[in-house]
Amino acid sequence: MQEYLDRFRDHLKYERNVSEHTLRNYLSDLDQFHDYLCPVGSDGHRRYIDIKQVDHITIREYLSKLYQEKRKKTSIARKLATLRTFFKFLCREQVVEMNPARLVSSPRLEQKLPKVLSVEDVIRFIESPDLETVLGKRDRAILELLYASGIRVSELAGMNIDDIDFKHESIRVRGKGRKERIVPFGSHAKEALQTYLGVRGELLIEASEEERDPMAVFLNYQGTRITTRSVGRMIDKYVRECAMAHDISPHSLRHSFATHLLSAGADLRAIQELLGHARLSTTQVYTQVSMEKLMEVYDKTHPKA
Repeated sequence: MQEYLDRFRDHLKYERNVSEHTLRNYLSDLDQFHDYLCPVGSDGHRRYIDIKQVDHITIREYLSKLYQEKRKKTSIARKLATLRTFFKFLCREQVVEMNPARLVSSPRLEQKLPKVLSVEDVIRFIESPDLETVLGKRDRAILELLYASGIRVSELAGMNIDDIDFKHESIRVRGKGRKERIVPFGSHAKEALQTYLGVRGELLIEASEEERDPMAVFLNYQGTRITTRSVGRMIDKYVRECAMAHDISPHSLRHSFATHLLSAGADLRAIQELLGHARLSTTQVYTQVSMEKLMEVYDKTHPKA
């Protein structure tokens, strides 16, 4: 089976051109399925199984095991989606005749509306970093840019210096599937970025010659390119300092960006382009958020509500 996993990895990387984050998730899910199908015996060798013997019953039994381990439904649904994509690839390669994962139903997921901050809370949150320090200036630039552009954290972490166009106040973003788009940002984000870039060299000098990435915009305290996990930890830090709701994530600024634009009258198609969504249906979740806010205002203000 390892041979097919390697071929699938090459397909994702070179043909579908997926991001490193997506590639990692696919391979992690498939490694877990491989471990389930072919556990390592007491002799240190893996049990062998012909991939053609895997049917929908096998996959259902695997998902049942995940349920017994109290895995989240979202995690189980993702693993099933990964198996569907994997077996679809094997069908294309004529390794198997049919896709057994298509016969297995996905778990029904609760549709949760994204967490959205008020404009006042966003401003208070963004202004929380200490601008007397280098890392504080970096954090302020990160928060300003996430809210000003609505980009994903992975897109922010992958930004390079030459992706920023200060003249036109825009950035070139590499989204899912390595698709590029141009996203504008405002004057506050521009000022925060310029302030941070003025001291960025103090972080860059901390990295060794081998690890130094002079093109990376955002660096960690070691002078190397920042990771999505580091941004998440930074967000958690300011959530605690501002005594805000603990379910705020880096994605909350993206959700707030889209919802505030929609509430101000922005076109849904324009928001779709800014967010880099492939389908309009993905963007339409923000109309539900705005409707919820609208009903809240109505209930509070209408005399006969």
